[in-house]
Amino acid sequence: MSQQYLDTAITYLKGVGPKRADVLNKELGVFKFGDLLSVYPFRYVDRTKFYKIKDIRSDLPYIQLKGKIVSVETLGKVRQKRLVALFKDDTGMVELVWFRGISWIRSGLKPNVQYVVFGRPNIYKGRVNIPHPEMDLVNEKSKTTASALQAVYPSTEKLTAKGLNSRGIGLLIRELMSGMPGAYPEPLSDEILKMANLCSKKEALINIHFPKSTILLNKSQYRLKFEELFFIQLRLLMLRDSKKRNIKGFPFLKVGDLFNQFYKDVLPFELTGAQKRVMKEIREDIGSGRQMNRLLQGDVGSGKTLVALMSMLIALDNNYQACMMAPTEILANQHYQTIKQFVDTLGINVALLTGSTKAAKRRELHESLESGEIHILLGTHALIEDRVKFNNLGMVIIDEQHRFGVAQRARLWKKSENNPPHILIMTATPIPRTLAMTLYGDLDLSVIDELPPGRKEIKTIHRYDSSRLKVFGFMKEQIKKGRQIYVVYPLIQESEKLDYKDLMDGYESIAREFPIPEYQISILHGKMKPDAKEFEMQRFATGKAHIMVATNVIEVGVDVANATVMVLESAERFGLSQLHQLRGRVGRGADQSYCILMTSNELSGNGKLRMETMVRTNDGFEIADVDMKLRGPGDLEGTQQSGTLELKIADIVRDGQIIQYARELATKTLEVDPLLKTPANNRMAAHLAELNKHQKDWSQIS
Repeated sequence: MSQQYLDTAITYLKGVGPKRADVLNKELGVFKFGDLLSVYPFRYVDRTKFYKIKDIRSDLPYIQLKGKIVSVETLGKVRQKRLVALFKDDTGMVELVWFRGISWIRSGLKPNVQYVVFGRPNIYKGRVNIPHPEMDLVNEKSKTTASALQAVYPSTEKLTAKGLNSRGIGLLIRELMSGMPGAYPEPLSDEILKMANLCSKKEALINIHFPKSTILLNKSQYRLKFEELFFIQLRLLMLRDSKKRNIKGFPFLKVGDLFNQFYKDVLPFELTGAQKRVMKEIREDIGSGRQMNRLLQGDVGSGKTLVALMSMLIALDNNYQACMMAPTEILANQHYQTIKQFVDTLGINVALLTGSTKAAKRRELHESLESGEIHILLGTHALIEDRVKFNNLGMVIIDEQHRFGVAQRARLWKKSENNPPHILIMTATPIPRTLAMTLYGDLDLSVIDELPPGRKEIKTIHRYDSSRLKVFGFMKEQIKKGRQIYVVYPLIQESEKLDYKDLMDGYESIAREFPIPEYQISILHGKMKPDAKEFEMQRFATGKAHIMVATNVIEVGVDVANATVMVLESAERFGLSQLHQLRGRVGRGADQSYCILMTSNELSGNGKLRMETMVRTNDGFEIADVDMKLRGPGDLEGTQQSGTLELKIADIVRDGQIIQYARELATKTLEVDPLLKTPANNRMAAHLAELNKHQKDWSQIS
């Protein structure tokens, strides 16, 4: 089949026309013949099995019957109008019901002729019926159903109104494939087909839409999944290699006095093995003369900020400025306090810029930054404003990167006028390996998989609301020992008023149980003004408050070593990764810390699994894997902004092994032919070029 055939506008397919083409464009993104072939079935129905009417139950997903229509009548008026046909086999009768296209359907129904009926049973007023069934005359069924496994396609109300339900889409695909001129263009090279033992693209398409057996269907699904994931990996690896070849970076050739003095005289503890390994990887990058683009993953408390600071010190040793962008003012403030405390004795000028910075201070800061007096600038998205100009920016750190849009990060990247700055992206949200390969496959990856020495594992306990008094007793014991406690309520934007009420109700019940002056309680939530937030934070940080009642605004940025208990209220309303992040707010000191998950007595199966996972493990990567299996990659925080996840057939959760194999073969291919220039790889180069036309290139800014 020629590419020209696949590029034909869908309007010209027999049975489509302008109106149907318009709805296919809008609802399924189908503009050309080739697009329609990529509308894959999401499941299959076994059309070899027949039921008897007496055996119909409403809990059956789909059923197939053989029998005759006894009578047909139109009932109801205007909006309640419906077509009802009585359908009979040798065991009983059932109603077939249509609410749309009544005149057209009625004109085609033939009484006392053998039909095969297929549909989903439904109960209405105690009687079973089948709404909008598929109808085939027995003697014509073999023509319309070429395979025992019938494909079920995605559809919408607007498509169905144009006769494009699952069956209608299947008929269009049959029409398209019956007109195929010759072989389907094969995008994979002969070598890849052989190495991965794949069937041809044409064979895969025939058997994905009209499978002749389960074995052939499985082979076709594997082939199409592999192809989709292989080209994603090929593209990401080529972007990464292209950056390394073409984008020059500032060569940080020396590790000078600031770094060495900090390491020898200021650093109060030995770096972990993981921190040393990551620092070595970063030093190799920034000394290479190429721009660094590195993703640093590490659990809460693993020491990522320290690695970021030491990377910034190398930039300063080479006469460049550095900046660090955080998603919230609380986190930006936290970084500012931590870093300032570390480098105060080194004569380094550290500044903070957030939305709350006053106009006069802001003007002064802009001038000092442009003149080079400020060495390290920390802040929120205020850093990307046009007025913020650096003298010589060489290192950019982005913390909790998934909270920033790609375009926001691009603006920060452009703050350097000559070469692009080195970029280190940090996240404390563990990303499953297969997801990291797909979302961040064009970045080099570093992982801090070791906690600093002396840290004790946080004990996690699940308690139901009925055990609340025991939990209050435990909190009082901890306060007597001089410890502090967080009590966190979920915050879901869609129900902000309800969440605020939950928080205030919780605050009042805790205030009754922990009365002043014996106990002091702080409160922190998103509606408070920055000054009020800072005041409450300081009360807790300095030990004046025993308990902090908060929403999950404290998920990032609060670091109080004396806080040893985290009570998570309505824990079933949090996602697993968020529970793990919040748990990481305690366990910052040498004392034993605890995380108590409070839930209602009634929990769903998923809710129980989340609580069991949290109690069982502190490993963020294991938790992230369970989270992805429960929620799917598209729901994981921050991944929605990635176009990479708009997959047509592959599934990042279930197809992890295919992702790894596809990356392995893509890597081998590019080792031999980095630019896909050899004749053997012509087909892959052409297909990749076609795919790239529809992808934005953000490669230079990660």
